[in-house]
Amino acid sequence: MNCFKYLYGVALLATPGFAQEQAPTAAPHESVTKIAASAGLELQKSTAELNALREQIANDKLPLAQEITALEELLTQVRRENDQVTRQVDEGKLDITNAKAIMKARVDELTYVGNFLDEYSRTLETKLHVSELQLYGDALTAAKQATENKTLTMGERFERQLAFVELSTKRLFDSIGGVRFPGTGVDQQGAVIEGQFALLGPIALFAAKVGGVAGVVIPQTGSLNPLIKPLEGAFQIGLSSLVLTGEGSAPLDPSRGGALKALVQRTNIIHIFEKGGPIMWPLLVASILALTTVIERLIFLASEKKRRDPNQLENFFATVKRGDLDAAVHQGGTSKFFVVRALTYALGHRESSLGNALDYAKANEMKRFTRGIPVLDTVITLAPLLGLLGTVTGMMGSFSIIGGDLSSPGAITGGIAEALIATAFGLGIAITCLLPFNFLNARLDEAQHELDSAASQLEMMLQTQPTPTSGTTPAAPHPTPAAQHRHEYAKT
Repeated sequence: MNCFKYLYGVALLATPGFAQEQAPTAAPHESVTKIAASAGLELQKSTAELNALREQIANDKLPLAQEITALEELLTQVRRENDQVTRQVDEGKLDITNAKAIMKARVDELTYVGNFLDEYSRTLETKLHVSELQLYGDALTAAKQATENKTLTMGERFERQLAFVELSTKRLFDSIGGVRFPGTGVDQQGAVIEGQFALLGPIALFAAKVGGVAGVVIPQTGSLNPLIKPLEGAFQIGLSSLVLTGEGSAPLDPSRGGALKALVQRTNIIHIFEKGGPIMWPLLVASILALTTVIERLIFLASEKKRRDPNQLENFFATVKRGDLDAAVHQGGTSKFFVVRALTYALGHRESSLGNALDYAKANEMKRFTRGIPVLDTVITLAPLLGLLGTVTGMMGSFSIIGGDLSSPGAITGGIAEALIATAFGLGIAITCLLPFNFLNARLDEAQHELDSAASQLEMMLQTQPTPTSGTTPAAPHPTPAAQHRHEYAKT
């Protein structure tokens, strides 16, 4: 502030009007000296204040710089901690995602195992003998209801299912050599009797504790108590001793050789053919006819492939392009390539009508390629119809038996088997013939396209050749090669 006062005073002194006004009151030299002295004092005072202010600023700057440095270090540390926390959060999210994926995979595995165990329980139920349901029925029911009961935890479900698996494994070892267990059955009078069951392979036997009733166990639909069909005489005594004491012999052959016979019949194609009924003979004839046709056509295509010679076709067109038509006819007369042979025939009959000659030659060649295809087409259509006819006749026989005597269920199933076998053979023949039929049609289209392309090229070549003038006579074709070629082509 003093510094500004000093400068203001100097400015006043420099003003002319001000000097004139002050001149009468004081001497100029004294005024200037006073003002200079006052200004010097003010300058010194201002300088001292400025130095003090600078010193105060310097003293205040250091703590502020230290505070700023500390704050910057704190900010860096906070950022580092924030990055670390962010990284930990990202790692935690990744770990959570991986844990969820692993948990989902484990849940899927457990679900699959649970479904597999449930399927195992239901499949084993169909293989258990009706008498075994009295022994394993509770465990089987608990295992089946484990997946349906939503109040159970997954551990409790597995516990029930695994308990049934252990029980079924124990049953497997117990079944070796036969197994005996108590149970109840129903005699032929409908009375429920208590006794002992014995499972010997595929056969189940029963012996009552009281009364001496013993016999073969027969399942009853909708009942856990099977029917006991007793035997007579010594058979009855032998079965009672075997079931009750575990010692003895079974005086019967339960299968009577039927299992082995059924196994042989399932793998015997002749037996299946006989079971198919009389309609199988027309199907056999149709299949032999189709097989013969396919073999003949494949041999024909292989022979035509060997006779194929593109160089002969190029030489033929080159000769025609030069205008030497007789030489082209003579050259193509010895060719075995069907395209060259057809073009040679048409060129030899160009005087009458080239277009008609080409159509005739192409038709004759295509007739050789289409031979046998109608046979396959007929077999493809006929075989399913014959199979359907066999289905109808077989079902008619089955329904006629159902309407009459029901004491022979084998005849009913035989009619159904006849229907299914005939249908399967008919469809099989049609499907098998369809593949070579499409293959032969594809080769036929290729041959047709090749003939059409070659015929069009020949027509264009003949049209571009110059016509003979009125003073010249066109050269007649060589009679001997053309006539000989026409004779040979007519024979083919």
